[in-house]
Amino acid sequence: MISEVLMEKYLEALLTGDRRHCRTIIEGVLHQNNALITGVYCDVIWPVMVEIDKLHRADRITAAQEHLATRINRTIVDQLQNKLPRQSQIDKKVTVCSSLRETGELGGQMIADMFESSGWDVRFLGGGMTNDDILTYVNQFGPDVLVIYGSEPSETPEIRSIIDRIREVNAHPTMKIMLSGGVFGRAEGLWEEIGADLFAENAVDAVKVASDINQTQCMPVRTINQRKRRQMAGAK
Repeated sequence: MISEVLMEKYLEALLTGDRRHCRTIIEGVLHQNNALITGVYCDVIWPVMVEIDKLHRADRITAAQEHLATRINRTIVDQLQNKLPRQSQIDKKVTVCSSLRETGELGGQMIADMFESSGWDVRFLGGGMTNDDILTYVNQFGPDVLVIYGSEPSETPEIRSIIDRIREVNAHPTMKIMLSGGVFGRAEGLWEEIGADLFAENAVDAVKVASDINQTQCMPVRTINQRKRRQMAGAK
């Protein structure tokens, strides 16, 4: 278990932009605490990333601090990625998209890394993709799961639109759409309201939820008409 004091030191080093100290802390976690790379991802990088996002949204840190911290975290994740454990390849494919914000790209990258570590065939598209781009790629690659991470409130209509279009054209009817992070991590139940199949709080949960055979096979596929009926029923 990573101590609260160590987490505070790491956060402070990130916010001051001290790259050398951040690397030293992570190396210490790996060697002194005997932590696995997966543990560093989930118990250090991810919660600190979420905390930085909260601080920035509350205007408790500057935009420069948020950028410094996120860039350093991305550098460390890039360095750790090749050291993640590798499970045997499985016959499952996932495509991961993210918001344009750097924290969105980082979270999406970490989710992609966790899927790859678990043996999935992974394609990380990152941010900046249009709905047409995503739909075209989904048709080409045919993933079992499409993950969209870190969406901003202003992007919610576009996420709803891509979900509706995938349902309308019946593109890969067995494919599940998972949302994580961003506005979906802050607004409880929003992921379900706009028609997604799955939600994950973090990178490890994303793989667990997607790999849960009972959940992925038994959850009903939400259609546009089903959602409209729920909305009408709620308005009565």
